[in-house]
Amino acid sequence: MDIEKLDIYNAKSGKFVTTLYGLKTTSTILDVKKSVQLQKTVLYPERQEVRLEQKGKYLKETSTLSELGLKSECKLYIKDLGPQIGWTTVFFCEYAGPLIIYLWIYQRPWLFYGDKGASSPISLCTHIAAGCYTFHYAKRLLETKFVHRFSHSTMPLFNLFKNCTYYWGFTAYVAYHINHPLFTPPSDVQVYGALAAFLVCELGNFSIHLLLRNLRPAGSKERKIPYPDSNPLTFLFNSVSCPNYTYEVGSWVAFTVMTSCLPAGLFALCGFYQMAVWALGKHRNYKKEFTNYPRRKAILPFLL
Repeated sequence: MDIEKLDIYNAKSGKFVTTLYGLKTTSTILDVKKSVQLQKTVLYPERQEVRLEQKGKYLKETSTLSELGLKSECKLYIKDLGPQIGWTTVFFCEYAGPLIIYLWIYQRPWLFYGDKGASSPISLCTHIAAGCYTFHYAKRLLETKFVHRFSHSTMPLFNLFKNCTYYWGFTAYVAYHINHPLFTPPSDVQVYGALAAFLVCELGNFSIHLLLRNLRPAGSKERKIPYPDSNPLTFLFNSVSCPNYTYEVGSWVAFTVMTSCLPAGLFALCGFYQMAVWALGKHRNYKKEFTNYPRRKAILPFLL
């Protein structure tokens, strides 16, 4: 059945944008976005968010007009998300920066520590911390390239600058203190104990990412309830919805204990806050989407 006409309005201002013709009740929201682009070339599909109501929630690209109850003459609202950039590009920028910055400051450049910085002895803890930082962000870069499958191909361009400022700035802050000639390392027991915890959390984080990748077929946006597999590090799915965030926080808490560095602790705290917000949002979405979703917390077992 043909849609006689579909009026498009601006979700922000409520003003009329354009009218679409030639759509059918079997057409999807993605078809609507492509039709809009034919008339408003700047609004490519990734830049659009389509809604039934002006203040409503965004519609999935796979939803058909008939599923949404739209027939004959009808209307939809479109929000311009602004210029977009690929998730992979964003992640590479976010993670390559800390890797380069930390290793540069690890060399104790004159800019930070003066002429005597490079000649001062470097503690074993400082060397281990550099190895951990390098391992973490190298792992993230490799996961971005070979493991992650994104449900959305792009994100707002502004987020690139915001995220890079956060990751790069905190890296410089943490690296400056840990690599400082006056840095005093904690005891060997504390360093090695925390290092072991760090490595377990990093391996656990990778295990969760691998499980989530296998849960979504390549080229698909299909969502399923994640359950533990035979890897014991995935058993955390029995307790929380986002164990990848749990392990991530655990890594930075261990790094903080290993170095006894206050800036590292602040980074862990800020990271926990942001990941808790993301985890709570994903947890709510899981419960709304799956009526049989198991009882779990979002990020901290039994607590949050």
